[in-house]
Amino acid sequence: MVITKLNFNHVSVDGNSGKEEKKGGNAVKVRHILCEKQSKILEALEKLKAGGKFNEIAATYSEDKARSGGDLGWMPRGSMVGPFQEAAFALPISSISSPIYTDPPVKSKFGYHIIMVEGKK
Repeated sequence: MVITKLNFNHVSVDGNSGKEEKKGGNAVKVRHILCEKQSKILEALEKLKAGGKFNEIAATYSEDKARSGGDLGWMPRGSMVGPFQEAAFALPISSISSPIYTDPPVKSKFGYHIIMVEGKK
């Protein structure tokens, strides 16, 4: 079992995907900032902590194709890599103007992610 502590409102994520009741719905509307280098994602995180808007920081820092403010749209459970999915379904819903995001960033095979959830269904 891998346990990753994410410092958003003291939520913990359990690495037992699929072995326990699915919580948080079946899909999330998610934004993210993705950087290959940890130093770059930490710089983006500092900008967020200083009050920057999530979509603007995503447009500046994110290295993926979701350049429109980091918007990935609705993502069904099972379509995301493990650590990303676990964090996305654990996060509460928030907004660009008042974001709740993963701190520290989540590490996946693609790099480091700062994740924000705008909706669940």
